[in-house]
Amino acid sequence: MKKKLIAIVMISTLIFALAGAYLNEKIVMAQQNVIYYGSDSNSVRQLQQKLKDWGYMKDGTVDGSFGWKTEQAVKAFQKKQGLTADGKAGQQTLNAMGLGHLIKKAPANTNYQASRGTSNRDEVYILAQAIHGEARGEPYIGQVAVGAVILNRVRHASFPNSVSGVIFQPGAFTAVADGQMFMAPDESSLKAARDALAGWDPSSGAIYYYNTAKTTNKWIYSRPVIKTIGKHVFAN
Repeated sequence: MKKKLIAIVMISTLIFALAGAYLNEKIVMAQQNVIYYGSDSNSVRQLQQKLKDWGYMKDGTVDGSFGWKTEQAVKAFQKKQGLTADGKAGQQTLNAMGLGHLIKKAPANTNYQASRGTSNRDEVYILAQAIHGEARGEPYIGQVAVGAVILNRVRHASFPNSVSGVIFQPGAFTAVADGQMFMAPDESSLKAARDALAGWDPSSGAIYYYNTAKTTNKWIYSRPVIKTIGKHVFAN
């Protein structure tokens, strides 16, 4: 009887030790450059709201507490975007969501007004990623024009009201669907993003563009054409 009691105590101690190590790992993770279990409730709430708005957390609650439903939603988003699906919202995942500022300590100084819920630095980078994925190889003015189209959509009533919302609107951009969006942008794309955000619009107000050699969308040809820059036709 005494041996049995000792065995039960030892097993219980081992279980508590393992559980403690597991929780400690998650807390340490939260204190590093990721949003995960134990992270600041305000950051978690912003993360959850994005996931819920984009349909990745249909049955979860935006409560500021990182739980398993949030973890599964992050994994679903990461898998959809071609990122490592580990459930931890690190810098790359947060950049893709327009929330990179949540774990950045020193936002950059820029001369434009950021969309609601994101920092200026986030928008430069995510816009540059979209330009690089969609228009690398195009003339520089064409790269700026692609960035301008995204920003024109942000201001248009028919589209989401943030840069990340426009870029990740389902089916909006081929570079998001095929993963080219997540390549590191080059200097030209970063400069084009800054010029577009500063107000340069070579597209003359366009909200669409397409490559006639690649598009299979017949509807897009019904849109009034404004101009052609490089291989892209810009339209309203």
